[in-house]
Amino acid sequence: MKTHFDIRAVPSHSGEHHQMRQLYCSQHWGWDQFSSFTMNTYLFVYDLMQFCGHSWIFTNMIIRFMTFGKDSLADTFYSIGLVMRLCQLLSILEILHILTGIDKSRLFPRFLQITERIIVLFVVINSQEEVQGKYIVCVLFFLWNILDVVRYTYDMLARMGIYYLPLTWLNFSLCIPLYPLSVLAKAFAICVSLPYFESFGTYSIKLPFPFTFSIYFPYVLKMYLLVLFVGKYLIFRKLGLNTTGMPMATKNPNQCS
Repeated sequence: MKTHFDIRAVPSHSGEHHQMRQLYCSQHWGWDQFSSFTMNTYLFVYDLMQFCGHSWIFTNMIIRFMTFGKDSLADTFYSIGLVMRLCQLLSILEILHILTGIDKSRLFPRFLQITERIIVLFVVINSQEEVQGKYIVCVLFFLWNILDVVRYTYDMLARMGIYYLPLTWLNFSLCIPLYPLSVLAKAFAICVSLPYFESFGTYSIKLPFPFTFSIYFPYVLKMYLLVLFVGKYLIFRKLGLNTTGMPMATKNPNQCS
């Protein structure tokens, strides 16, 4: 008795799998493009807002100085302090941008710069009315804004894939002389504020009995001065090592900010 084998052709589904795979890849690729476009648009709008704020401050300072001369230096904080505080508060978002991965800048330099500005602006200058009328406040605001106007202009164009050579050179070169000057201006502003913190006891805390613990805020500021200079030295040393031999086009646009 012979055994008969019934061989039937089984329809191949390789074509269907290939089509489904192509459809999935196209949908996934389309979503990635949409997500990248959305994030890039958001960062462009953020840079535009910061550019408008700092440009207004910078232009206001120049016009006031040309109109009123040295008299405009004393009331710089009263005329532009609100917009400056809003811009610095908005810059906290830059830390979130780096943490979420939508911005490829280095976290430590950006975090250090933002926290320094917040401390100097809100803790030192904003809390002492006597310090607000000092010339060092005008110098500090001028240095901050000229750096930020150039940086945010460069960032906005970079989001669109535009790299203007003179602006690129200015963005990476201007910070070399101005950024150390801004650090010295911060330190000088803190030194100027120390007598007022000592006289008024602002932020100094003395706990009642049975606790024998107190915080003398001028000592905290003096310790912060040491941290300020040590941190800046480490950042400049690290950036110098990381950017040795690196082409300008591949450098991080925020590394000196």
